[in-house]
Amino acid sequence: MSHKHFPDGVLLGRARLAGQNHPAIITIRDGQVLDITAKGMATVRDIAESADPIGYVRAASGKDLGSAQALLDNSLPTGRDAAKPSLLSPIDLQAVKASGVTFVVSLLERVIEEQARGDKARAEALRVEILALIGTDLSQLVPGSDTAAQVKAALVERGVWSQYLEVGIGPDAEIFTKGQPMSSVGYGADVGLHPISSWNNPEPEVALVVTSTGNIIGATLGNDVNLRDVEGRSALLLGKAKDNNASASLGPFIRLFDDEFTLDTVKQAEIALRVEGEDGFVLDGHSSMSQISRTPESLVAATIGEHHQYPDGLVLYLGTMFAPVKDRGGAGMGFTHKIGDTVSISTPSLGTLTNRVDLSTHCPPWTYGASHLLRDLARADLL
Repeated sequence: MSHKHFPDGVLLGRARLAGQNHPAIITIRDGQVLDITAKGMATVRDIAESADPIGYVRAASGKDLGSAQALLDNSLPTGRDAAKPSLLSPIDLQAVKASGVTFVVSLLERVIEEQARGDKARAEALRVEILALIGTDLSQLVPGSDTAAQVKAALVERGVWSQYLEVGIGPDAEIFTKGQPMSSVGYGADVGLHPISSWNNPEPEVALVVTSTGNIIGATLGNDVNLRDVEGRSALLLGKAKDNNASASLGPFIRLFDDEFTLDTVKQAEIALRVEGEDGFVLDGHSSMSQISRTPESLVAATIGEHHQYPDGLVLYLGTMFAPVKDRGGAGMGFTHKIGDTVSISTPSLGTLTNRVDLSTHCPPWTYGASHLLRDLARADLL
């Protein structure tokens, strides 16, 4: 990937330090990593919920942990030295939420998944058939509008209506829980596939950092690892398809909003994806945030408000337009991951998020939760 792994701007993240049980809160200044963990500001949640998160991070004093590039290098699985700092997911106590079917291409592929019922060989024929049947440019539809309702009626009449079309062009967005607080993994970590899946893919996305009051204060990159065959069998298997050990990746850092990096920057972001297999297979793709069918603000409003509160804030994956169809392993078989794939997700304003693919049963088990964090912070007199 051509984008550097960490971006400019005011960055906030977490790192694992040798000889210390609790994660360190870090920022980057002039290419150097600073440990800014402080009493009362010992979690990313606490900083995000403060009166002026970006002002706090800009002014915070800290201990120099070395260069940002050295931190990134030591976070990759090859050559990781436990005696040196390595990156963790940049969030901690926030809820991990996601929105689905927010792009037309993603919408079409979800319909194909449902109609194919997990059969990869049937997917390509269905893709052609459904495109011909729709006969409408869904990208021009405003979800929930009268025009969208008319398209829905036409599809119902033709027998092709789908629950995915409902959330794609209907009045209500799909918002689901991707993972529990403290369960996400960061830059360089292995990401997990449930071993029952034989048809799966990465989902390169922007994820927004949202406070308990609904303010959007920053963004990061995310991989919303997806099991196409599992969800394709039934949407009621969404939890099994989406929430598995190491299946939610975020990073490398949160970039906080300022005059140069705003929500408008996010709305125009071009997200690049590269998958490199140990078998020599290479897949390149992209997702254009300008093509999203629901605004980021509307997705946040569908997640948090009078109907649902998040006292520790949340991170919200915004969805992807990327749906891989490049054959791997035979004509008509489509794309699926192989163990050992390296996935890199990049955009200039947020850097590059890199992970290696393994089975969720082989990834390091999730053993460090909110209770462990709070106990360790208490022991260190940081609460």
